[in-house]
Amino acid sequence: MSGLHWQKSSYSQEASACVYVATTPAGTILLRESDEPEVVLTTGLRQIDALIATLRDSDQGLS
Repeated sequence: MSGLHWQKSSYSQEASACVYVATTPAGTILLRESDEPEVVLTTGLRQIDALIATLRDSDQGLS
């Protein structure tokens, strides 16, 4: 998976446990965590949109 541009999540802290995201030319979304960069989760745009919407909805209930 060389040649990919990995971007650190703005929610990640400066220490460990940072989340990185990259996209492939085919549009696949890749996620990895800084402590284990060799483990990569592969997903699609619809799935990641659903995950983010669910996380936002659950966060709204905490306030």
